[in-house]
Amino acid sequence: MNSVEDWLHDPFSFLGRHDGVVRTYQPGAQSVVAIGDDVECALEADHRVPGLFTGKAPEGPYRLRVTWPDGGVSEAADPYAFGPVLGDLDLYLFGSGSHWDLPVRLGANPIVHAGVEGTHFAVWAPNARSVSVTGDFTGWDAQRLPMRLHHGAGLWEIFVPGVGASARYKFAVTGADGVRREKADPLARATELPPATASIVAPAPDFQWSDADWMAKRAERQHPGAPVSIYEMHAGSWRRPWHGGEHDWDQIAEQLIPYLQDMGFTHVELMPIMEHPFGGSWGYQPLSQFAPTSRHGSPEQFARFVDRCHAVGIGVILDWVPAHFPSDAHGLANFDGTALYEHADPREGYHPDWNTLIYNLGRQEVSGMLIASAVWWLERFHIDGLRVDAVASMLYRDYSRREGEWVPNRHGGRENLESIAFLQRMNQVVAERCPGAITIAEESTAFPGVTAPVEHGGLGFTFKWNMGWMNDTLRYLERDPLHRQWHHGDMSFGLVYAFTEKFILPLSHDEVVHGKHSMLAKMPGDRWQRFANLRAYYAFMWTHPGKKLLFMGDELAQTAEWNHDGQLDWQALQAPDHAGVQALVRDLNHVYRTEPALHHSDADWRGFDWIVGDDAANSVFVYLRRSAYGGAPLLVAVNLTPVPRHGYRVGVPHAGRWAEILNSDAAGYGGGNLSNGEALHSANVPSHGQPQSLDLTIPPLAAIILRYEGTAA
Repeated sequence: MNSVEDWLHDPFSFLGRHDGVVRTYQPGAQSVVAIGDDVECALEADHRVPGLFTGKAPEGPYRLRVTWPDGGVSEAADPYAFGPVLGDLDLYLFGSGSHWDLPVRLGANPIVHAGVEGTHFAVWAPNARSVSVTGDFTGWDAQRLPMRLHHGAGLWEIFVPGVGASARYKFAVTGADGVRREKADPLARATELPPATASIVAPAPDFQWSDADWMAKRAERQHPGAPVSIYEMHAGSWRRPWHGGEHDWDQIAEQLIPYLQDMGFTHVELMPIMEHPFGGSWGYQPLSQFAPTSRHGSPEQFARFVDRCHAVGIGVILDWVPAHFPSDAHGLANFDGTALYEHADPREGYHPDWNTLIYNLGRQEVSGMLIASAVWWLERFHIDGLRVDAVASMLYRDYSRREGEWVPNRHGGRENLESIAFLQRMNQVVAERCPGAITIAEESTAFPGVTAPVEHGGLGFTFKWNMGWMNDTLRYLERDPLHRQWHHGDMSFGLVYAFTEKFILPLSHDEVVHGKHSMLAKMPGDRWQRFANLRAYYAFMWTHPGKKLLFMGDELAQTAEWNHDGQLDWQALQAPDHAGVQALVRDLNHVYRTEPALHHSDADWRGFDWIVGDDAANSVFVYLRRSAYGGAPLLVAVNLTPVPRHGYRVGVPHAGRWAEILNSDAAGYGGGNLSNGEALHSANVPSHGQPQSLDLTIPPLAAIILRYEGTAA
């Protein structure tokens, strides 16, 4: 062989020891010596190929001592003296898209191989001419460590002795087009801090968990009958250090966990923390589906954050993005000179909304890798749930495309059959391998059966975001109260379909960015009316069927939109009306968690009854919440005009005492403190189809909650 290219396609047939001769490629080396147990053999430079050294091989195991022109000396076993690490089962499971332990078999993993410590590297590039691993341990020479190809599976691998955790690396992939590209590892478990792009060898995951009790009981804490109140947050901009930059996971835990406990949230949902090159994507354009972003510290620190949340009974949900990925040159795009991870046809493989590429989920290796990512977070990091982003864009081939810009499915329809099959399989695997974990779909269409079981033809999600409820109610609340009577149905329409899926009511980050204004700024009227509107809306949300999700800062009634480069406006809490909204959210969480009527039957029509749903003229809504399993019912009355309603008679099903347990107009929340006193007693006056009735005072722009406490002794 007269050139490096001659052996790159099959380096193990040429390099290493063959027929008593050892060959090694060490470009730039001054000299190389092969060292056996009791002999040293100097290798000669091959004048035909600079950097190639050849000589007699010692018997038995040997090491290579390399002397460099600067006087430096390195010594390690020869990578080409070792057999493959991947076995037939690895190759079969990977090819069938069923290898759920991918990140500890592919990527970079420190291991002991044939009694020698080092790192095993493996990557999928079936159409590449050659692949080498390069890094700080090769001086970033892209030709020094060419890898072995498993032809049938398209996997390249090499074991490199002496390389350990924290080493930086990439894969140098010479594509089918003859172009060499340096690519970050798709299976990396740690990465450099962006904008640097190298992958980092992570130690074997061996975090010592202390959350066995939480893991054993979490299924009962987040099933459809449990109180689930989620605080959605962007880890980098919740609170920043006084000196700038971002907190690490340990610092976040110190401040965030006590806050979540005080506020009564059951879960925290993190916007994607998988490594992403552009911070302004908020994580929704990830490139490393297995690596927690280095912006907040190490994977071990992230695991410790989750463990500390579990210790105080707080679940952790991650946003997860299998719909698309960015086209950065060091990433997945055109990985081996072909459209490997993405569709080749831009009508299928390019997302016009986000200028990103779409995963080819019809390839089993691609769908298998993504499901392995879901399993990785749930199993290795004890994550309690995944909120799957942009599901609507996955379900339909014509999503956000004009006619002629999309490719129909094999039946001529618009449904994306491959994505549907992927989501169903992902949910099945999660249910089988990760007991108690939940999956949540961000899905904005009327696609049927999102939370129905896969065996019944559904997608198999645990919950679905109720985007229709959010859009309708916000549209109503943004109107002047004078005009709301003409749009009464925007608030009540959600109950038409409230029990067709298992819903989460989301007021997410998407509603407070890109010119949509903050939650407070959406509200009409003067300052008092804006705060009162917001308080009434939150009370309506917390008493409406469906689990709850609130984006960070909304509980502070921030005046400005969320800014991912800043932090929340904590100073606003010095004003009583801002602090009042925060206090209301805290109390709503308490009532929601302690009153079975508000959570037991969220997905059951037996948990809700309209008492007054048609009083458009007064913009009043009155309804009962109850648990289908017994317990005290609650009566909720909402007045969405600035006019107090005195003597407002409403029917109730039970005679006796009804106590006001929450009033969004209370002085402590910044309201006018108009109330019904400690309790009301029903009158034997039928109303609204009920045998008894109450004579209510409903404060302006407010909601009240009354609990039935039985008859007097």
